[in-house]
Amino acid sequence: MLAAIFEHGQVTVQEKEIPSPGPKEALVRVHLAGVCNTDLEILAGYVPFTGTLGHEFVGRVVQALEHPELVGQRVVADINCGCGHCPWCLQKNHRHCMQRKVLGIRGLDGAFAHYIQVPVANLYPVPDQIPDEDAVFAEPLAAALEIGQQVHITVQTRVAVLGDGKLGLLCALALSLYSPRLRLFGRHPAKLHIASAQGIATCCLWSGQIPGPEDTGFDLVVDCTGQAQGIDTALDLVRPEGTVVLKTTSTDPSTVNMSRVVVNEMSLLGSRCGDMGLAVHFLAHRWISVQPLIHKVFPLSSTPMALDQAGQKGALKVLIDCR
Repeated sequence: MLAAIFEHGQVTVQEKEIPSPGPKEALVRVHLAGVCNTDLEILAGYVPFTGTLGHEFVGRVVQALEHPELVGQRVVADINCGCGHCPWCLQKNHRHCMQRKVLGIRGLDGAFAHYIQVPVANLYPVPDQIPDEDAVFAEPLAAALEIGQQVHITVQTRVAVLGDGKLGLLCALALSLYSPRLRLFGRHPAKLHIASAQGIATCCLWSGQIPGPEDTGFDLVVDCTGQAQGIDTALDLVRPEGTVVLKTTSTDPSTVNMSRVVVNEMSLLGSRCGDMGLAVHFLAHRWISVQPLIHKVFPLSSTPMALDQAGQKGALKVLIDCR
């Protein structure tokens, strides 16, 4: 099979052996995989990793020794693989297992390949009505929806999402179903139009637009800028006693004036992965439209080009076709 392998600071597409799944694992034939900003951060040294990249994918089970009923089923997967024995895993919170491995990020090969080996416990069936081009968004959509599981949001909650990239758009689209009082801030009119076409209020502050009273004092601000300074803008927009949710991961350090956090009694909340089952549920009901976020599709053999394209300014979701 072909696999896009990151080693010695570069990505190359190589031939390698098809994995042999163990008793509690499944072999999945990858259909589509998505390029995430985390993949790009790994290339920049965000975490030490060597192996096959990619953690957003949809595919079909071709082998599962202990679960033959899964063979032929289209699936997506939770990327966090816990040890199964620690207190976190016993509470079914394996994404905080201290010994966890993460598909394509930490200790396990990922989905930029013809086949991927995944623990059966991590698989989520994909209903027939969800096309591959939607299902490949399940992992980042789950991360967007996680905010609604961490923060109590009502129809009265004023929400601001900062950043009109892939995750910012998904967060805005997902959270708008919890509260209609949501505004998406970004720099790119074309990207903001994707959200406004689905009923999201937007604001392009960086185009010279002067913010009005409706653009400050938010109860909840979500930083999806991907920039170290994004938290400072978030603190500018949130009200006293409000909450800032941090989605940005960056190799660049952030410098925060903590005195304003203390004086204004703000809450800072980190947010990472989410419930894949909830994401599949949203996609099955077509509550949001994700395909407008697709920027370009590359064949697996052109993965280095796909990663380069995904890193270009203004790029949205780049997909890798492994079919």
